[in-house]
Amino acid sequence: MQQITILGSTGSIGCSTLAVIKAHSDKYQVFALAANQQVEKLFQQCMQFAPKYAVLVNEAAADQLAERLRSAGSSTEVLAGKAALAAVAEDPQVDVVMAAIMGAAGLLPTLAAVKTGKKVLLANKESLVMAGELFMNAVKVHKATLLPIDSEHNAIFQCLPHCFQSLPDAGVRRVVLTASGGPFRKFSQAQLTEVTPEQACAHPNWSMGQKISVDSASMMNKGLELIEACHLFAIKPEWVDVVIHPQSIIHSMVDYIDGSVLAQMGNPDMCTPIAHALAWPARMSTEVKPLNLADIAQLDFYPPDEQRFPCLKLAREAAEAGGTAPAILNAANEVAVAAFLAGTIRFIDIPLINETVLTRLEVQPSFELENVLVADGKARELAMTLINQVGL
Repeated sequence: MQQITILGSTGSIGCSTLAVIKAHSDKYQVFALAANQQVEKLFQQCMQFAPKYAVLVNEAAADQLAERLRSAGSSTEVLAGKAALAAVAEDPQVDVVMAAIMGAAGLLPTLAAVKTGKKVLLANKESLVMAGELFMNAVKVHKATLLPIDSEHNAIFQCLPHCFQSLPDAGVRRVVLTASGGPFRKFSQAQLTEVTPEQACAHPNWSMGQKISVDSASMMNKGLELIEACHLFAIKPEWVDVVIHPQSIIHSMVDYIDGSVLAQMGNPDMCTPIAHALAWPARMSTEVKPLNLADIAQLDFYPPDEQRFPCLKLAREAAEAGGTAPAILNAANEVAVAAFLAGTIRFIDIPLINETVLTRLEVQPSFELENVLVADGKARELAMTLINQVGL
């Protein structure tokens, strides 16, 4: 019986992970569930899965959860604060950590799991975007098993040879990330000036949280995935192409030097990559609807428009610059997206803020965690200053 900690259990990835675990309760047991402040949702999860620990970063919320669980007769122990996230990730009783905390907040607890040599299922792309070189070095030094959960990177992983040393040695020419294009792929520049947070969060294919939905709409999510792919597969940005594929059936492709292109396909459901990574190197069943190509009938592909969606171009530039540039871009984007969701700025202001912050801040080497965290803080401060300026 494998013991699992889920960091970000109340988010969409966390909920899908619990659905997979529920279907295979003879193989997996929940050791800890962790979230930010969603008391009600975490309470329901604790009552269903009876973890040893539950963690809420918000201390007031943790007190509420503890009282509710005591009243319900639950034996789950409630912990509070950021340090508790790392504690349940690195606990020696844990076999597998699902790293699904959104944003920069996921870096330190995910790194803690890696440093204890665990099997880490990585859904928190920001860990690699912010500190990819440092992170992947820790995976190697501590002999952790790192498996990608993003559907695109999981697809690439499935299409690569087992135990490959490098992509050139494996005969790979390039990897191709597919993107749905989000809800605004057909919008004109004029239409983009008027979109609302509700529209941006209404993804046509995937059920996701608000932040990642906005990133998908702006193409920043694909840009962050480009950076993530560079670190996961030890390749340069020019090895990574992006293609718009509105149906979200092909999740990504690997192009080989002999002319072969291998694609991983399936209906858009995150239970598939989660089950693949949990069971790896074996396979296990899910309740995902089987793919019927005759029903789909048509698969479309076309290049992304980086003029209407400049965040993708900015991410490629950050990947090429290296160092703390990706951390700077990620931090600026997190602040800008939060401001858009709050109604403070327009959708088209997000790339403007991102570009300004990326241009103004000096890029430093990212070998040291301190450099990464300092860059993250400076980028957030500058982004907030720009947002607060009159007339932005």
